[in-house]
Amino acid sequence: MRRRRLPLLAVLLLLPLPASADPSLPAGFTTEVYVTGEGFDGGSGAARGIPAVSTMAFDSAGVMYLGRTGRRYTGGEVYDLWPIYRVPPGGGRIAASTEERYLYGPPLPNAQVGAMRDGRELFVSTFDRERGIGAVYRVLDGRAELFAGGTPPRGQAPLLRQPEAVALGASGHVYVADREQGTVLRFDATGAVVDRRYVSVRRPRLLASAGDDVLWVGADGNADAPWQSGPGEIHRVTPDGSTVVFRGPVAAAMAIGPDGVLVVADRHSGRVFALAPDGTRVDLARFPTGAFPRGLGFAPDTPATRRAGIAGDLFVVTITAGAWRVNDVLRISGPFAQLFKDRAAAPR
Repeated sequence: MRRRRLPLLAVLLLLPLPASADPSLPAGFTTEVYVTGEGFDGGSGAARGIPAVSTMAFDSAGVMYLGRTGRRYTGGEVYDLWPIYRVPPGGGRIAASTEERYLYGPPLPNAQVGAMRDGRELFVSTFDRERGIGAVYRVLDGRAELFAGGTPPRGQAPLLRQPEAVALGASGHVYVADREQGTVLRFDATGAVVDRRYVSVRRPRLLASAGDDVLWVGADGNADAPWQSGPGEIHRVTPDGSTVVFRGPVAAAMAIGPDGVLVVADRHSGRVFALAPDGTRVDLARFPTGAFPRGLGFAPDTPATRRAGIAGDLFVVTITAGAWRVNDVLRISGPFAQLFKDRAAAPR
């Protein structure tokens, strides 16, 4: 596996930036290519990377799970029926000839990685575009069990049509964003419906929860797909109601960082930033022209991830112009908690 760990000054001096899309970072932060591949770029051999992914989660051991969702928004008779990727701590370089050893779980249509419960139970959302039916599965030890949705009883409407993100809230609640129905549903820990319309949002696609009764919802708004410019919205939802804290380009991904800080990937401007409850933004990474963040997630802080040296690190799925079929996953390390604390204390 190719590894690079560069100080900020070295990153800035490497002009032009390489195809790996190294971002500009705050002082004290470093980056490296964590997951990449070869042989997936349509036969040209010109671009490295794994097949397009946009969602990720980690288990308590630091294993990374990636949803192969590159065709999720493609119309017509095109389907993405694949297992998800499972990458062990330390990352890897996946070749077309070795891909099978990284595949995890059963093949599912348009699978999207959601949340990890108790460090080992993975939630995955899927949908069948032609039938207009969606489902959320729990995947444990490679076996998938239906959690919610699926084919309804005869004569009844589907509970889920196009489920996207999954988030875990307080008291064991599970939240699911259904983009087509314009709602976030709330379930109990067993999959029983608690609220079919916990919050109504136009085309919700992203969810993030710190487990403290605060749910962040990223919505596409008027955009038909996340690669369009929007305008999108990010809502902060509490038991007291919902507030729009951000309007702008459609967010590509969201994740909860240290101390419950929301981190957002803005594909259109090529940056990753932290978003405060009052809408204040703090830039974490800026990508060079022709490079775009597409997905992100933080590794949990557990004894296993501390031993692996990745606890609390940020991982970003990146795209480069002209190589849309394939993605890299970058690892960004640094004092995130201190950065957020310093920026929050800075006068405005």
